[in-house]
Amino acid sequence: MKSNDLITVDPDILGGTPVFKGTRVPVKTLFEYLENNYSLEEFLECFPSVTREMARHILERSETALLKPAPA
Repeated sequence: MKSNDLITVDPDILGGTPVFKGTRVPVKTLFEYLENNYSLEEFLECFPSVTREMARHILERSETALLKPAPA
């Protein structure tokens, strides 16, 4: 799944805040839930328009980006 299949950035949707594609759920909300000790299950229950696959791909992409070695 490509990034543009996961996230929409559109000035007409929440002022350009990155949201899960096809929803009005900000991607940041997933991270806020996890940072505040909510489980992925709780996030998905609160935002049923976000699929488990979408959330999992966002988390995997974030992990990859954070753990990628810095250029020499």
